[in-house]
Amino acid sequence: MLDHATNRPDLPPEIARRRTFAIISHPDAGKTTLTEKFLLFGGAIQMAGQVRAKGEARRTRSDFMQMEKDRGISVSASAMSFDFRHFRFNLVDTPGHSDFSEDTYRTLTAVDAAVMVIDGAKGVESQTQKLFEVCRLRDLPILTFCNKMDRESRDVFEIIDEIQENLAIDVTPASWPIGVGRDFLGCYDMLRDRLELMDRADRNRVAESIELKGLDDPRMADHIPADLLEKLREEVEMARELLPPLDPQALLEGTLTPIWFGSAINSFGVKELMDGIGTYGPEPQPQAANPRQVAPEEPKVCGFVFKVQANMDPKHRDRVAFVRLASGHFRRGMKLTHVRTKKPMTVSAPVLFLASDRELAEEAWAGDIIGIPNHGQLRIGDTLTEGEAIRAKGIPSFAPELLQSCRAGDPMKAKHLEKALMQFAEEGAAKVFKPSIGSGFIVGVVGALQFEVLASRIELEYGLPVRFEGSQFTSARWVSGDKQAVDKFVNANKQHISHDHDGDIVYLTRLQWDIDRVQRDYPDVTLSATKEMMV
Repeated sequence: MLDHATNRPDLPPEIARRRTFAIISHPDAGKTTLTEKFLLFGGAIQMAGQVRAKGEARRTRSDFMQMEKDRGISVSASAMSFDFRHFRFNLVDTPGHSDFSEDTYRTLTAVDAAVMVIDGAKGVESQTQKLFEVCRLRDLPILTFCNKMDRESRDVFEIIDEIQENLAIDVTPASWPIGVGRDFLGCYDMLRDRLELMDRADRNRVAESIELKGLDDPRMADHIPADLLEKLREEVEMARELLPPLDPQALLEGTLTPIWFGSAINSFGVKELMDGIGTYGPEPQPQAANPRQVAPEEPKVCGFVFKVQANMDPKHRDRVAFVRLASGHFRRGMKLTHVRTKKPMTVSAPVLFLASDRELAEEAWAGDIIGIPNHGQLRIGDTLTEGEAIRAKGIPSFAPELLQSCRAGDPMKAKHLEKALMQFAEEGAAKVFKPSIGSGFIVGVVGALQFEVLASRIELEYGLPVRFEGSQFTSARWVSGDKQAVDKFVNANKQHISHDHDGDIVYLTRLQWDIDRVQRDYPDVTLSATKEMMV
């Protein structure tokens, strides 16, 4: 594959075959269904599950929380590793729901590319746009899959125009659909001049492909009705004239996205997309860190925690830290230095994920995502190395947009509630603030649905009924600056001051006016809406 910088050495073959990517989309565009089909074609599962399963149909593998199964949405990002051809895919399925955007945001710091799923009838939706902005900030290469072509969908040129206009990125078609809705027959593979036909009878069967010599091949007429064939020839000719060809370098720089068309639920177009990820997707890329960048080909192991999931196995109260390996060849039982505490840590039971199923990882390479079970030592943003003091950077923490106070149903269990809330805070599922004056906790989240998720998880995992009540505060800002100025500010504003789970000072505000007043009266104190997850 082409490299960003031509002077970088070739990667060892084990690392070069890795493709680590996230799937992003608006809720309901078919992201989780597509994930299932990836696992099916990768041979990781025998029968793909469905988000809303009926009767004999299997449930999906990537939605493992009870709430995800009940509601048919993904709440938590889950990681899966599987082989496809000679590639090793590390796939992260992210929540599409905007209420969980922070989890998604952090996940995107741990991947080298993103697959954007678009609904053929709805085009680019609001959440897709938000997630796309995040990819843009990091110049992530993007591959696009236009799903649900077997339903009534919009004109193909219209969809492509909308992507180009809304997301300001060039689009090149990798395949072209033949018919839409009920008349959808399959696609013409523009990269390899092949005809791919969809089989509607068996959803788990791979489509048959027919080798052709271009669009003028007389055998086309055996498979496609005359009117659709004429339309296909016209449209493909127009597309080749009007749209840029596939330039692998532009893809890697994040300025061009190839688009495949298909129907994930009918397993159609998925294999071509997977081939595309293998052929054109980036190899593991260097990781930004202080004091220096970490390159994947370095022999020493370095990895960073981008997500912590508590109680994945409710029977064991465990916490799994998801670690993206940035360099080196990791082996089970290695001693790594936990940079924040400067303590050595023996990683004796690292796991590879297939959603909630896991297996012990005997080894892993740069680009892989492994889980390290621990009892609260590892937090988001932590770095593990073979001794060198490196800190990963670029993992953000955002000020919450909704604040509510939280109380235990049973006042005797306040201590248990504190423990549960601290776990969720370290997991990054919510911000927890302890006010300087008064009792109780103030919990901050990005979207209202997170309060429901928290309440249901605290009850399920800790047996604690809790209630969330409205709070007088509407936003939170982290306080920083010269120690004397900060102390003076804290003493004068005690009723607004609280501390987050790291012990950092937080100023809780009711109105924008509060923030403006602080900036006017305390010029030496800085209030910020984001905090870098670094210790």
